Amino acid sequence: MTPALLLASENSGKLYEFQSLLAGLPIHLVTPLEVNLHLNVPEDGRTYAENAALKALAYSRASGLPALADDTGLEVDALDGRPGLYSHRLAARVDATDADRRALLLALLGGKPRPWHAHFHCTVAIAVTDGRVFYADGNCPGEIIPEERGDHGFGYDSIFYLPEVGATMAELEDAVKNQVSHRWRAIQAALPILGELFHL
Repeated sequence: MTPALLLASENSGKLYEFQSLLAGLPIHLVTPLEVNLHLNVPEDGRTYAENAALKALAYSRASGLPALADDTGLEVDALDGRPGLYSHRLAARVDATDADRRALLLALLGGKPRPWHAHFHCTVAIAVTDGRVFYADGNCPGEIIPEERGDHGFGYDSIFYLPEVGATMAELEDAVKNQVSHRWRAIQAALPILGELFHL
């Protein structure tokens, strides 16, 4: 019987990326919609790992399945590592969009000398049904640019430029993004853990 793994997110962009990154594994990837789950998990941890674990554990307990969650942040050198943990909550408004957050980030960087070096960080947490949690990390270096480019991806992708490929994250086709992104690197680091947990 194929083992099941719940993807502990309701962010459609993130779910799509996880499904693409994990597609080659003999694991049945389950979305919250498939098991009729809608959880509002407060991300009040002090680290990426704590936030990822909060989500993975909540979804695992609610579903009875192992669950994989992540917490990701954009850390900008010129802003002393901000927005970091608060990347998704950079704009104070509850109804703020990705475009609002990008505009606010660029406003915060206004007047600071370029290049605006930055990196994406991703921590993946895998919670199993006995309450144990396993972690893996990935980073993707780049820089912030002042103009939006590309229409793929989500979040800050359209202003996150990768010098080694000469494109923003939002200009990359999925196959290319899935070989350089922070989430890809974290999943690569998590593969041995998944292999051991699911006897792959």
